[in-house]
Amino acid sequence: MTRILLLGGTTEASRLAVALAEAGMDGVFSYAGRTARPVTQPLPLRVGGFGGGEGLAAFLKAEGITHVIDATHPFAAQMSANAVYACERANVALCALERPAWQAQLSDDWRHVDNLAEAVEALPEVGARVFLAIGKQNLAAFAGKPGNHYLLRLVDPPEGQIPLPDKTVEIARGPFDVAGDRALLQAHGITHVVSKNAGGSGAEAKLQAARDLGLPVIMIARPKVPQRLTFGTVPAVMAWLSGRPDHGAEPSA
Repeated sequence: MTRILLLGGTTEASRLAVALAEAGMDGVFSYAGRTARPVTQPLPLRVGGFGGGEGLAAFLKAEGITHVIDATHPFAAQMSANAVYACERANVALCALERPAWQAQLSDDWRHVDNLAEAVEALPEVGARVFLAIGKQNLAAFAGKPGNHYLLRLVDPPEGQIPLPDKTVEIARGPFDVAGDRALLQAHGITHVVSKNAGGSGAEAKLQAARDLGLPVIMIARPKVPQRLTFGTVPAVMAWLSGRPDHGAEPSA
């Protein structure tokens, strides 16, 4: 009997949860617990960590999980690595549902960097007005350039003090549209955009807005994860679950 653990947190994960529920499949939806008001899901919900790769392997065995689908954020590299490790230890089938990365267009001014440290280095020392579109987990890295102003857009109000001396915080949940993001960048006099290459449509509007305004985008590349079977669409994952990966599937390593 198939029993699925869906590691969620993305729009694609929510779409897959609907498909699984509509197909009457037995599954559990897992949230990391970093968002105070997670999207309601049509599957039984589990919130919180597993205790690393070993803890996840123990969970898979205890819950009789037969398939794991990693539909976490492309930058949740540790969770993805834990999933690969745990599924190997527990002899559980694993695939990833991963949205394609964004690609620069001819009119874009993207400065490609490999990590947060390089993104900080790519900014001016002083005087920049930066839309820091990277979530709330890695803000402290930019305290190394305190002479800039930072605009933050967060899903939830921050808990505790934000480690940036000069900042503005906007609380909003996507998806966002181009007109709104263009107005946001103009209203705050933004000169630089810093973004993780998350892909997908929910947060892409800021890139179009930056393109329209001729602003440079410092684009942080996705972190490396261990080799795994990867699909780009919900139908491809559903075909894999049914044992027909050739039906609409686009696997890659």
